[in-house]
Amino acid sequence: MLDEFLNCKVVLDLASTYVCLGKLSRYDEHFVELKNADLHDLRDTETSRELYIADSAATGIKRNRKRVFVRRSEVVAISLLEDVVDD
Repeated sequence: MLDEFLNCKVVLDLASTYVCLGKLSRYDEHFVELKNADLHDLRDTETSRELYIADSAATGIKRNRKRVFVRRSEVVAISLLEDVVDD
């Protein structure tokens, strides 16, 4: 299923207070690898998860990692960044 998202910009909604955005590079049964990623702790701002993601879709990903591995067990949802709606 995730093959269609390879090399696309995606949003990973995590079970924690983190959200991760970036280009899906590869994945296996345990991890998802994103490149040129923004790993964002929502406790650092007063912005909601939805608003942060919508802003990133509109203005671009604010890269703070060249590469990041995220445990698949922490991922609640994955979607294409282009599928984010703000209305």
